Amino acid sequence: MTTHDEIMTGERADLLQTLAKHRGFLRQTVQGLTDEQAALRTTASELCLGGLIKHVAAVEERWMRFAAGGAEAMESEPIDWEGQFRMLDGETLAGLLDRYEQVARKTAELVESLPDLDVSHPLPEAPWFEPGARWSVRRVLLHVLAETAQHAGHADILRESLDGAKTMG
Repeated sequence: MTTHDEIMTGERADLLQTLAKHRGFLRQTVQGLTDEQAALRTTASELCLGGLIKHVAAVEERWMRFAAGGAEAMESEPIDWEGQFRMLDGETLAGLLDRYEQVARKTAELVESLPDLDVSHPLPEAPWFEPGARWSVRRVLLHVLAETAQHAGHADILRESLDGAKTMG
């Protein structure tokens, strides 16, 4: 555990720095876009760039609630399964990016404060989880990192389809 005046090192720093790198790729993909561009579906997919930012922030926030308090904490707030992938009326790209930054800060604070990355909780009951399985905080962080990296790749395809810009290639 570190204080804010100390520099975090080791596994926690590696995980958070790698997650920050992939968040950066995702953020870079939307640089220079208008709200209208960020809301456009540019492929056959339902995804838009603003919706990806919104989704990744929501997923990270949800999994950090799990890391801190288990399935009950994770499921303590409802999910808009359809709306999380698109920009709704009144949402702006800047607002979604600000929220994503707030989630990232909370993630870092949680990871710094937890006594042990081996702390685990039973997963919520869902058809996509193995019954009775438990995930450690470490596994949750790896899952969030993988999800972020995967969606950064999706965002790169969406951006290239929008205006030809490439952030990863």
